[in-house]
Amino acid sequence: MAGKLIVFEGLDGAGVTTQATLLRNYFISKGKDALLTKEPTEGLLGGIIKSALREEWKTDPFTLQMMFASDRSHHLSSEIDPALKNDKIVICDRYILSSLAFGSVYISLETLKQLNVYFRKPNMAIVIDTLPKVCIERMKKARHHVEMFEKEQKLEQIRKNYIALRNHFSETYFVDGNRPAEEVMNEIRKLVESKI
Repeated sequence: MAGKLIVFEGLDGAGVTTQATLLRNYFISKGKDALLTKEPTEGLLGGIIKSALREEWKTDPFTLQMMFASDRSHHLSSEIDPALKNDKIVICDRYILSSLAFGSVYISLETLKQLNVYFRKPNMAIVIDTLPKVCIERMKKARHHVEMFEKEQKLEQIRKNYIALRNHFSETYFVDGNRPAEEVMNEIRKLVESKI
C-alpha cells in the first residue's frame, strides 16, 4: 500500500483535533489526497463509547476497551484500509496509543496491548504533549461538560502513560503542545515532510 497513516494522540484539550485538521488542510493545499477521520468514530459503536465517556451510560472499564477495539476494527476495515489502498494520506484523530494511555488508568497495559496487537501500525504517531493544567483551561473555554478522564490528576497519569509508551511504535514523535496552534503546526509540518 502506498497510502500513509498518520495518527495524532494526546490528552483531551491538548490540541489533537486542531492539529489533525490543520495537517489535513495543509496536505489538501499541496494537492495531496488526505482523509481526516477520528476515534471513537461517528458510527453506532462510537456513539455508545461517547455516551459512556460522558458518563450518560455506565459500563465496566474492560467492556469499554473492548468497544474501543471493536470500533477500531470496523474503522480500519470500512474506512482507513480502503483509503490507504487508494493512496490517500489518512490522518486519524486518536488511535491505539490513546487506548493504551487512557485505558491503562483502569486496566492492565498488557491486556490493552493484546486487544490492539493485530491492528495496523501507523506510519507516524504524533503525540501533542500538553501540560494537564493547560488542557483543563482550554477545555473550560471550549465547552461546559467534563468527561470521564478530564480531571487533572487523571490527566497527569495519562500523560505519564504516553511518555512511557514513546517507543511502542518506532515512528512516534512528541511535539510541545503548550504553544500557539500555528507554532505547533509549523513543527509538525516540518516533521511530517522529513518523514513521509
